[in-house]
Order: sequence, then C-alpha cells, then structure tokens
Amino acid sequence: MPSDPIVYDLVLLLSLKSDEETRAKVLSDVEAAITNAGGSLSRNQAWGQRPTAYPIRHESEAEYHLLQFSGPASLLETLTHSLGIADEVLRYRIIKVIPGTPPVPDSAPPVLVGSHGTSAEAEPAA
Repeated sequence: MPSDPIVYDLVLLLSLKSDEETRAKVLSDVEAAITNAGGSLSRNQAWGQRPTAYPIRHESEAEYHLLQFSGPASLLETLTHSLGIADEVLRYRIIKVIPGTPPVPDSAPPVLVGSHGTSAEAEPAA
C-alpha cells in the first residue's frame, strides 16, 4: 500500500528592496525546482506586503508567500541551498505538515501591530 506523499509548507519573505520582476523570478524558480524534482505544488498564496516581527537586514517589511508542496527529500536540500544564497530572500521556513493538520485558510493571517510599527490592517483594541 503506497503511503501518501509528505506535504510541506514553505513560508517565504522576499525583500522589498528587490524589484517586482526579481521577486517574481524567485517564486517561479521555486515552482520550477518543485516540478523538476518530481514534486507537486498544491497551494501558492501571496500574502502581500506585511511587517516583519523584527527588522531583518534593516528591513521591517517584506513580501510574504506561502507555498504548499510535496516532493522528495532531495528537493528540500535544493530549496534550502537556493533560497539560502538568494539576496532577495530575507527569510524562509520549510515545515513538514503533520497528517491531520487542519487545511490552510484561503486568506492570509491577520496583520498584528508589532513593537516597531503600526499597521492599518490591525484590529483596534476592545
């Protein structure tokens, strides 16, 4: 009996100092790496420009993306290498989705007010 493929979440924070075409190329390169390794991309959500929890390389905002995919273990090594050396990538995190985890919501999580800034999307205090 074949087992279900392992599903991973990739949260990607891209630098707003990079132009839009360069950020789009990073995303297309990730998608190509997934499909070229025999994996499949099941979700690609753009969460837009959002504040970071703390400044990263002197940037307090980033373009956030969530990609959900499955693929072989060698794909994780490839993604880790390429995302780790890309100047446009501020941070990334690949997380193995445990079976039984609720599905990802269709919309991005709410923006919370951080200690270093405010956001118009934040909910007012009750």
